[in-house]
Amino acid sequence: MKAVIQRVSQASVTIEGEITADIKTGLLVLVGIEDADSDEDINWLVGKIINMRIFGDENDVMNLSVQDVQGDIIVVSQFTLHASTKKGNRPSYIKASKPDIAIPLYEKFVAKLQSEFGKKIQTGKFGADMKVALLNDGPVTIIMDSKNRE
Repeated sequence: MKAVIQRVSQASVTIEGEITADIKTGLLVLVGIEDADSDEDINWLVGKIINMRIFGDENDVMNLSVQDVQGDIIVVSQFTLHASTKKGNRPSYIKASKPDIAIPLYEKFVAKLQSEFGKKIQTGKFGADMKVALLNDGPVTIIMDSKNRE
């Protein structure tokens, strides 16, 4: 499972002209799923996202989590995170899970994140053509891969 975590001062998702998710301070999380992902990947990633200290404290030191600042979270499915660019100029998405595997794992990820976070997680819509807007705060952008836990 791959994720791009962005600290935002605002973010939104628009589908077919309608805003379906909208937050101020918080995190925009783009998540890509592959067939090898499991509950272990979900649990690890959820724990990292909720507890990651990337918000400024009173001394403007990144020492606070999204929970500490009472922020919000938007999760957006992003199969292109598994793009392979090794050959040619057209990315291959062969590693990205097909919907029959990806949707249940995505829904489980969102449910686990919501349960651990203790408040509603806003989302995009799996497979939809989404317009994602954000104001990256910092900018702070962190890339995580549950198969390469560095």
